[in-house]
Amino acid sequence: MNEEIHVYCMPGMAANSKIFENIRLPKPYVIHLLDWIDPQQNESLQSYASRLCEKITHNNPVLIGVSFGGIIVQEMSRIISCKKVVIISSVKSYKEFPIHILLGRKSKAYKYFPTQWVDKTEDFIGFVFGPALRKRMKLHKYYLSVRDKTYLDWALHHFFQWEREEADSEVIHIHGSLDALIPVFNLKNYISVPGGTHALILIKAPWLNQHLPELISK
Repeated sequence: MNEEIHVYCMPGMAANSKIFENIRLPKPYVIHLLDWIDPQQNESLQSYASRLCEKITHNNPVLIGVSFGGIIVQEMSRIISCKKVVIISSVKSYKEFPIHILLGRKSKAYKYFPTQWVDKTEDFIGFVFGPALRKRMKLHKYYLSVRDKTYLDWALHHFFQWEREEADSEVIHIHGSLDALIPVFNLKNYISVPGGTHALILIKAPWLNQHLPELISK
């Protein structure tokens, strides 16, 4: 009998773990869902990742993170031993950010946005999932339920100001070819999913279900 392989999944910014509801992995994989916890005042990304690691109850897990969740699981992998780290619609260092995020990083213009995003659901969904998906408002309100201003301010700051300069070559990076938030131009060593947007985890679940077991087992 194959030993179970425990897979912990971290959603993207403001999203809940329901974004993984269509992910189905065969035995011996066992999926566990993580959700955002409230950040402490002025908490560092490393401290936050350390507190999330306390929710990992199995040795040598696989960590899967989407978008900002991909940044989080990479920080978690610095704290605990992992079998594999898989990021989806994310980056492996700040150097892979596109120009519009790098400009926001330098200007810190994002500091002026969170309050209005909380109030204007359409704008917020457009940022997180891409403008093409604003039409499916009700669907994405279902997934984007983490809307506390303190959390959003914290998350936006640490997303734009992620300090990792060198990519970890061991990270498995899956990315949609049509991702508008993080276009592929600056990405290196990633697996392209044709037709995938920043909402890859939602719209390309069949592709992920087919390919994740092989990618993890390599």
